[in-house]
Amino acid sequence: MSESPPTTPVCYRHPSRETYVRCTRCERPICPDCMREASVGHQCPECVAEGRKTSRPARTVFGGGAAGHAGYVTKALIAVNVLLILLSVYSARGGNSLAGAGFGGLLGGSTPLTNWGAVLGLDIVFPFGPEEGVAAGEYYRLFTAMFLHYGPLHLLMNMWALWVLGRSLEATLGPLRFLALYLVAGVGGNVAAYLFSDPTARTVGASTAIFGLFAALFVIMRRMGRDTSSVIPILVINLVFTFAVPGISIAGHLGGLTAGAAMALVLAYAPRSRRTLFQVGGGAVIGLVLTGLTLMQTAALLS
Repeated sequence: MSESPPTTPVCYRHPSRETYVRCTRCERPICPDCMREASVGHQCPECVAEGRKTSRPARTVFGGGAAGHAGYVTKALIAVNVLLILLSVYSARGGNSLAGAGFGGLLGGSTPLTNWGAVLGLDIVFPFGPEEGVAAGEYYRLFTAMFLHYGPLHLLMNMWALWVLGRSLEATLGPLRFLALYLVAGVGGNVAAYLFSDPTARTVGASTAIFGLFAALFVIMRRMGRDTSSVIPILVINLVFTFAVPGISIAGHLGGLTAGAAMALVLAYAPRSRRTLFQVGGGAVIGLVLTGLTLMQTAALLS
């Protein structure tokens, strides 16, 4: 009795295609269209999908998600700032459309929206009206001020810096950690403005958070053993600009720098075994310190 001739293997997904390549995981024959490169050999699409379910997601060196490389948080923050300056201009319409310095505040003046959201310690805005400001219970100002700007030039300078710094830091830290850094720096700078500025002065701008990003970039680059010589001159120039140009909130910039550096130290030097717990706890401590300083200043202004 004669033996039947050996048959040529065919792809399990495309029976009409002959192949001698097998999946290194399940050993089923696969054609070139079904081959997926693996660390060793090739795998079929089903084994690749199964492997993705069981594998741990990629993380950054500081524990963040790899989605930070897309810069979604940076782009979202820029979008929010742009949207709010448009709303700020829109808020100046009506009986006095030339609010501030003209064109609804486009040339750098205040608008009803910036008046509402700016850092303001305590003031009576309207004669015989109620007191307004953070000390009057408007604590939201410490958050909203970092998303408002006095005109397009103010906005463009901050958004350019956010675009340059944000993408790099978000890719290194991951989206959530980067967002936490940005918000802590922004609020920290606004708390400093509340503490050390004239209580009747109004302060807005993302520069509190931007200065925090400058400090964080320096800290993180040092932690990763990279050369920081390119960061220091830019930081020094911005500090000189802060002290030299009238009308800039020195306290806000220095406060954002300090808060950003503190948060960056927490994120960068957290022990790997308890990294997330340490980072969340460190951020909470910074938040408690800022809260305590805010309440102390409120008590001082109301005394």
